[in-house]
Amino acid sequence: MKIYGLVGKSGTGKSYKAIDICREKGIETIIDDGLFISGNQILAGVSAKGQPTKVGAIKTALFKFEGPREAVTEKIKEINPNSILIIGTSDKMVQQISDTLGLPAISEMIHIEEVTSAEERETARHYRRDVGVHTIPVPTFEIKKGFYGYIQSAYSSFTGKDRKEVGDDSKTVVRPTYSYLGEYKLSAAAMKELVEYSARGIRGVREIEKINMGNSNMGPKIELIAYLEYGVSIPEVGRQLQQQIASRVNLMTALNVGEVNIEVRTAR
Repeated sequence: MKIYGLVGKSGTGKSYKAIDICREKGIETIIDDGLFISGNQILAGVSAKGQPTKVGAIKTALFKFEGPREAVTEKIKEINPNSILIIGTSDKMVQQISDTLGLPAISEMIHIEEVTSAEERETARHYRRDVGVHTIPVPTFEIKKGFYGYIQSAYSSFTGKDRKEVGDDSKTVVRPTYSYLGEYKLSAAAMKELVEYSARGIRGVREIEKINMGNSNMGPKIELIAYLEYGVSIPEVGRQLQQQIASRVNLMTALNVGEVNIEVRTAR
């Protein structure tokens, strides 16, 4: 397993550049801000960008919390990738993440100044400093077309071009919870589709309706009404529905859902 490091100061466009570097060097997976990413999927971890405080975000990025750390180490062992790119703000941080996760010695350390221009880095700093957005190196799924505020197309932000002009950018811009707790909007159609998709396959769930989105101190809050079939265990099915909605929304948006509140009714 070959380990690469990508190093640069905060807000210099590391996550945005990561996909290009992986393509050029044939790197299979990425570790960025607490997430273990392979191709178009987040395989394990918790997004540091979804933490309510900056201290919590730093600890998450360094895998200080046992649960997410173990999930990532187990997933790495499971898929056994040939290569991993670790993104960090310093050589020391990259090395610390590698050591914490029990990875082999770092083969190559890439510094952001080597792969971007001064103009590109200044653009990235502007979006971090003045707009308050960050990049996650995973695609903006079609389901998220209705997201505004927290999530938007990376290329439309950084280049002004529509996504159709440049193809699949494999990057998503987010406003992290610890720096942005203001109002954001989600189209009702997109949210309904995502939550209904999350509920599929749960035995006893007949119908989902009246889906609303809000904010909590820990991130997005989802509220809905679930119609359950007569005779099922309401606590058991309700917990399963909560967990599956939170898990799949996290997977598809890289944001940690703060609350999933369900009002249960008997199927009509």
